[in-house]
Amino acid sequence: MRMAPSPTGLLHVGLARTALFNYLFAQKEGGKFILRIEDTDRERSDPKFEKDIVEGLQWLGIKWDEFYRQSERIAIYTQYLEKLLKESKAYYCFCSEDELESKRQDQMSRGEAPKYNGKCRELQAAEVKKYLAENKPSIIRFKATSKKVMFHDLIRGQLEFDSSLVGDIAIAKDLATPLYNFAVVVDDFAMKITHVIRGDDHISNTPKQIMLQKALGFISPKYAHLPMILASDRSKLSKRHGAVPALKYRDEGYLPEALINFLVLLGWHPGDDREIFTLKSLIKEFSLERVQKSGAIFNQQRLDWLNGFYIRNLTLESLTKKCFPYLIKNNLSELWKNQCHCN
Repeated sequence: MRMAPSPTGLLHVGLARTALFNYLFAQKEGGKFILRIEDTDRERSDPKFEKDIVEGLQWLGIKWDEFYRQSERIAIYTQYLEKLLKESKAYYCFCSEDELESKRQDQMSRGEAPKYNGKCRELQAAEVKKYLAENKPSIIRFKATSKKVMFHDLIRGQLEFDSSLVGDIAIAKDLATPLYNFAVVVDDFAMKITHVIRGDDHISNTPKQIMLQKALGFISPKYAHLPMILASDRSKLSKRHGAVPALKYRDEGYLPEALINFLVLLGWHPGDDREIFTLKSLIKEFSLERVQKSGAIFNQQRLDWLNGFYIRNLTLESLTKKCFPYLIKNNLSELWKNQCHCN
C-alpha cells in the first residue's frame, strides 16, 4: 500500500483519510505502508508542505515502513521513458501551447471531448532529431490505443472506459521531468504495490495508468476509489466545511485519537452501531467491503462529540500534560500553576 501526496499543499482531512485507509488495509493484510512524496512538479512543490504532511501523519499515529521522494528517482523514470520511445510507444510532441489550446477550444465548441489530435505522432526520426538539436520546446506523449479499458474497482465494481476519448496523453516534459500518470505507474511497479486506495477524483486517471502499465509490461494493481467527503449541504468540501489542514485540529485542541475515529467513519461503517474505535481495533475491523460508494458527509458536531469523549476519558495527569502547551502558548502557564499548585 502507498500514500502518494504531492507537496503542493498542506495535509487536509481528505488526504489524511486516504492515508488512514491505506495504513489500516496494509496492517490488516500484513503488508507494507509506503509514504511516497510526488515532488516532480518543481514549480509548485515546496519542502514546507512535505514537512506538514510528515508531521501530520506522525501526529495521527500513521506510521510508514518505507519513504521515498520522486525527485530522487529520476534515473528510473528516464529508463522507462527511453524504453517507450525506443519501442515507438511514445513520441516527442512539438506543438505549441497556443496551438494546443486553439484546437482544444475548437473541439469543445463542436461538443467533442478535448484531446490531442496526433499531429506529431508520425514525425520522421530525422525531423525529431533536428527539432531536438534546435532545442525546440517539446513534451513526450504516449501513443494511446483505441480500445475499451475495463477494470474491477474493489468499491464500485466493474468500470469501463473508451480510451479513444482520451487521446495521446502527455507523460513527461522531457526525459528528466516525468508527469504524474507516468511516474506513478513506474513507482507502483517498482515498489510492488498490490492495491491502490485513493479518492474517486482519480478514477479518470486509472484507465490512462492501465494503458501505460500494459505498454510497459507491468501487472496492474487492484484499485479502490473512496467516496468524496462532502459538506453538510452535500456540496464539495470547502475551507468553511472541514477542508482544513489536519494539524490545525491539533493546534485547536483536538486529540489525534478523535480525528482518527472521525475520519474512518467518513465512508466506512463497522456493520453495527458502534462509534468508538481505537487505531488498534480498527486494524482488526477494517475492510474495503464496508466502504460506501456515496459521498461521506463531514459532520463537525460528531467530531466535537468524539473529541469530548476522548478528553473526558483522559487521566488528570494526561489532561494536564496535553493542556500545558496551550497554556504556555497563551501565556497562562503561571496562572495555571498558581491555581492548581502545580510544580
